[in-house]
Amino acid sequence: MDNIKAVVSLGHEALGVTTNEQMNATKVTAKALADLIEAGYQLVITHSNGPQVSMIHKAMTELHRIYIDYTAAPMCVCNAMSQGYVGYDIQNSLKTELTSRGISTPVSTLLTQVTVDPYDEAFYAPTKAIGRNMSKEDADTEIKKGNFVKEIPGNGYRRIIAAPKPIDIVEIDAIRALVDAGQEVIACGGGGIPVIEQGHVLKGASAVIEKDAIAGKLAADLKSDKLIILTSVPYVYTNFGKEDQQPIQKMNIETAKKHIEDGEFGEVDMLPKIEAAIEFLEANHEGEVLITSLDSVKDALKGKAGTQIVFE
Repeated sequence: MDNIKAVVSLGHEALGVTTNEQMNATKVTAKALADLIEAGYQLVITHSNGPQVSMIHKAMTELHRIYIDYTAAPMCVCNAMSQGYVGYDIQNSLKTELTSRGISTPVSTLLTQVTVDPYDEAFYAPTKAIGRNMSKEDADTEIKKGNFVKEIPGNGYRRIIAAPKPIDIVEIDAIRALVDAGQEVIACGGGGIPVIEQGHVLKGASAVIEKDAIAGKLAADLKSDKLIILTSVPYVYTNFGKEDQQPIQKMNIETAKKHIEDGEFGEVDMLPKIEAAIEFLEANHEGEVLITSLDSVKDALKGKAGTQIVFE
């Protein structure tokens, strides 16, 4: 089947950490994405940004520390910077790879905002560490500013921020228009720039959004045929990391929910991906979800790798 509309979610391993690692990693990632496009998929690509936004936040904070007249960049601005920076490398690498294969499809990166609830419980119990390691003195200064910090055993302190649930993708109509025009689109990078609606004004929030959560919502809002989550393992497993771990080749959402109840999925790695799959499939009963690793994409397209999740 041609022109299968799919949202693809890229994890950290698809991007690397440093600027050089990212440039090289996206060239490899572009090959897997191009394989999907050659197989008849039209892609909306979203991605993680943990190392990248942390690097930007550290750099901007240190700039302010050294040159006091420079204003420290808020998290929403750091998120915006990371979207452009990561999108730039993915866009160029994918366009180069497609051109080398004789495919002339345009590739666009769209700076994307996502609304969040200012009363989301995540703002009262933040969990996401960001920025540099700090001394106790610097940590106390952050606390006086109203920020949250967390002690890292043996490494001082780090600021922690909230990861609220996404409500609406502000630029969803623009994303849809680019998809309808036949383009490959990079959007909602790093979960999107979290913003709070205040009347007719969007105000940046000091937060991050989980990229898996936004991937499920993005696929649902676009009524995509498929959600493809590329991670570090070729399958979803039961008893992961144990001697009797078993790959799951296919399951429906009821089975997925049962596995969640049984505590099968790690809270910070696989669980958010399964929850994103469920959100998408509950919005689109005819859709499919594929979870696999970046280097298993070709095999997954042939049914030889990956975990498929369907509604029933």
